[in-house]
Amino acid sequence: QVQLVESGGGLVQAGGSLKLSCTVSGRIFSVNIMDWHRQAPGKQRELVARVTSDGSTNYADSVKGRFTISRDNAKTTVYLQMNSLKPEDTAVYYCRMLIVASPGLRDYWGQGTQVTVSS
Repeated sequence: QVQLVESGGGLVQAGGSLKLSCTVSGRIFSVNIMDWHRQAPGKQRELVARVTSDGSTNYADSVKGRFTISRDNAKTTVYLQMNSLKPEDTAVYYCRMLIVASPGLRDYWGQGTQVTVSS
């Protein structure tokens, strides 16, 4: 059974940093896309950052220059380094991966991790 497990959320003061991790477990063939989304209370879930299989990255305008997405060489773990955090970054953060596994290609989501930035 394929699962994504997240870690690294918490409470931080404005201007601080956090690093989120998300690791896939289970029998997989490949990971095509890895990204991070977030959902603040009363708001829709939004894409924060993405890294594709060729290493290309893109970011939401609101986090450019502050957040960095990366992955390990095995392409089983994705990270989100968050610097210069702002109160408006407070949300539940979810990782998502587009994975080739039995019986085919589909996306998988992590359980979510709370990030709270105090002013």
